[in-house]
Amino acid sequence: MNSSAPVSEAVIQSNLKVLATLPFADTRDFENASRGLLARHGGGTITDDSGHVVWDFNRYDFLAGDAPASVNPSLWRQGLLNCQQGLFEVVEGIYQVRGFDIANITFIETDTGVVIMDPLTAAETARAAHALYTEHRGPRPVKAVIYTHSHADHFGGVKGVMTQEQADSGEVLVIAPEGFTEHAVAENVYAGTAMARRAAYMYGAALPASAVGQVGAGLNQTLATGSITLIAPTVLITTTGETVNVDGLEIEFQMAPGSEAPAEMHFYLPKYRALCMAENASHSLHNLLTLRGALVRDPRVWAQYISHAIELFGDRTDVEFGAHHWPTWGQEEIREFLTVQRDLYSYLHDQTLRMLNQGLTGIEIAEQIQLPPALENAWSARGYYGSVSHNVKAIYQRYMGWFDGNPAHLWQHVPTESATRYVSALGGADRTIELAHAAFAEGDFRWAATLLDHVVFADASNMAARELLAKTYDQLAFGIENATWRNFYLSGAAELRGENFGTPTIATSPDMIAQLEITQVFDAIAISVNGPQAWDLDLSMDWIFADQGRQFRTTLKNGVFVAIEKKDSSPAQVTITLAKPLLPLFLMGQIERATAAGAVIEGDASVLATLLGTLQPGNPAFAIVTPE
Repeated sequence: MNSSAPVSEAVIQSNLKVLATLPFADTRDFENASRGLLARHGGGTITDDSGHVVWDFNRYDFLAGDAPASVNPSLWRQGLLNCQQGLFEVVEGIYQVRGFDIANITFIETDTGVVIMDPLTAAETARAAHALYTEHRGPRPVKAVIYTHSHADHFGGVKGVMTQEQADSGEVLVIAPEGFTEHAVAENVYAGTAMARRAAYMYGAALPASAVGQVGAGLNQTLATGSITLIAPTVLITTTGETVNVDGLEIEFQMAPGSEAPAEMHFYLPKYRALCMAENASHSLHNLLTLRGALVRDPRVWAQYISHAIELFGDRTDVEFGAHHWPTWGQEEIREFLTVQRDLYSYLHDQTLRMLNQGLTGIEIAEQIQLPPALENAWSARGYYGSVSHNVKAIYQRYMGWFDGNPAHLWQHVPTESATRYVSALGGADRTIELAHAAFAEGDFRWAATLLDHVVFADASNMAARELLAKTYDQLAFGIENATWRNFYLSGAAELRGENFGTPTIATSPDMIAQLEITQVFDAIAISVNGPQAWDLDLSMDWIFADQGRQFRTTLKNGVFVAIEKKDSSPAQVTITLAKPLLPLFLMGQIERATAAGAVIEGDASVLATLLGTLQPGNPAFAIVTPE
């Protein structure tokens, strides 16, 4: 999928301007990113049991020296920082393995064992990281695992460092913020198919890593593609100031719900004078709305949590570390870093609100807003993962919704219908492509992309338009600072040139499905019902969960699947008696497997079959850059 498009002169000049304006002479990040290195992994790959490569240590070997013309120099700098891998000493007693996944795994030593924080995305990479730690620090029993928040790259590898049996027996504590399990699984169920498909674009999962391909994801290189596992928390943190003592190690928590994740927390280690900010303070502007899709995050409370952390821990902290990137040492440096992060989210929030109250729309604010010089020139505030542009639009969306108030935008045509009309008004496809060529030659790639997008949506078989649009996306990628924007542009170009690559990385797993609450499974069924197909159905089902002493009546009527927890006196058409762990099998249509495992179906079994026949699974390969 490598691009053959040469780098345009407009992009070359744009990247030279970046070199001339940003403080590249400041090398503190390189010093901190390499500080405390104890050992590197020997290289090669990490594979799963079937031999599939889940992590390739050599994938980013091309990241060396000065930035090539095809990569924004600021993004190249971030790539160089992120590609450092190995076991690092944060302070004596706290160790991180970085460069084994998009996230960090952290080992915090206790009196006789170790607490592991955020065990990566995949069991295979977590296991390899734990082995590297053990090789150099000696074998230590795992006393606890901490999930700082509810995103899969911070819990998915847990079975690479502990077992379910150790959690069940209490041998190993699993500590997480209140609401963790609900949010960890719900995001991957309700809109999981669409999010995963777009995440393939966001992380460049199908792209080759190269100077004209994927150079990282801003937070780190990319996601590991191994086994996503989950062990439910055994200790939930609910209150700021709450402490837990694990084998002589005191841990003080600060709640931060509704920030970077809906369930998130920071913690402080008095023994080490160390503060963990989870993912709320990174060496990049983060996302208020990720390009893969999610609920819009609240920058106001995000900033408040950082402020509160400074007040609570600033005067007693000598090192700050997090779920991504490298630590910060020294009280003055930590206060500067956290202040910049706080002010970044506060400024974007406050100025977006000021400008929208002046009548500007989200897209207008995104073009006009300017960061103050202190933030503009702070490397930790640069937009490698989130961007000022899409974060401002997210803030506008959070407060004002999708509609900008202009009646012309209230009832627009769908893209294919709009595209056909635009192309006709411009004089046909050939004329539109001619205009796009002119815009491309002038370096106006945004306008070229708009014109060509209309041609492709009017006629997806127009290969001249597809190839020129792919070349246009190449140029936008080559000049952009944001890693996820680059990945989106290059992924779009790849699909325009070839076949739909679908969803290479699936976020759901048997462990995550097993953690679904009964109501979440029923929600997943409701979301999957093909409404028009079910308009004329009138179905009723009783679900008796013998292991939990709970009973639900579900109905399907008017195309709506409803679940109510109650014992209904009126008879249902069918009754299913089962244990809760078997319920996901019905969602997957595996009735025979469920009955073989003990589920009992009484009454009209065809009712259940009729319900399952209305379910329409998501399409993990839906079109993005071309019409359906």
